[in-house]
Amino acid sequence: MVRAAQLSSDEFARAFDSRARSSPGSQEAAYRLYCAARNGDRVRPLDVASFDADNLDDAYRVQHINIRREIADGRSISGYKIGLTSEAMQQQLRTTEPDSGIILDHMIRRSGSTIDERALFSGRIEAEFGVELSPTATPEQLSDEAGIRRNISRTFLALEVLDTRFESWLIGLWHSIADNASCGLVVMGEPTSAVAADMLKDLRIDIVVNGRHQDSGYGSAVLGDPINSVVWLARQLKRSGLSLHPGDIVITGSVHASIGLDGVSEVIARSSEHDDVVVRFGHESINR
Repeated sequence: MVRAAQLSSDEFARAFDSRARSSPGSQEAAYRLYCAARNGDRVRPLDVASFDADNLDDAYRVQHINIRREIADGRSISGYKIGLTSEAMQQQLRTTEPDSGIILDHMIRRSGSTIDERALFSGRIEAEFGVELSPTATPEQLSDEAGIRRNISRTFLALEVLDTRFESWLIGLWHSIADNASCGLVVMGEPTSAVAADMLKDLRIDIVVNGRHQDSGYGSAVLGDPINSVVWLARQLKRSGLSLHPGDIVITGSVHASIGLDGVSEVIARSSEHDDVVVRFGHESINR
């Protein structure tokens, strides 16, 4: 898979540094979340209650402070996740709008991987479609719907492992965004050019947990079309001085309500046009 990880990471660092006017409160909230991820601690939502819950720009600033830290530690950006794009997920978090987070290189796993369940704070899982942007596109060509649709080179099926650094999932949209849209890991299927992006809205994903069918949903559950989700992301990134880049991967949002991982040993995402994506949970080591 071709990715422009270094290009995206360099742009992010430049954009962050040029807009580095974060308040002391943003810095403190980001530091609490960063330490929680490193030390296995939990953050109380009340610890960041002084923020205006409607000021989502502040939440993205908190998210970006920690992504900047990760880049400084040697991580690179592989792409983006979009969350809360279906009615089922919006009802679960009691919101009416999507959010987005950043996928770093160390967060990606291949289908068939085993994830150490002890490395998760409060894991949940969801199945979704993903796209890979053309390696020959320019950021300008990836800024509007027409350009995005023309420059999706491959599609794939994915399982996203959600996680939270907060004490529980009783959080709001602000908390989710600040915590990198609650993105823990992404288990990717093999990207293929045989399944065109405009097919995704009509395809169904079934999710099988411990050998039993658990839930299902169509691509159309994601803002009417998973590509609408990518267009929303391009606009959201622009607010932060960022853009999509050639080779970026984007997971477009769950087609069903997320599923808790307590007692779960295996999850399979299945769709008629893509290979199955499988993840298992056990006690093998994992780098967080």
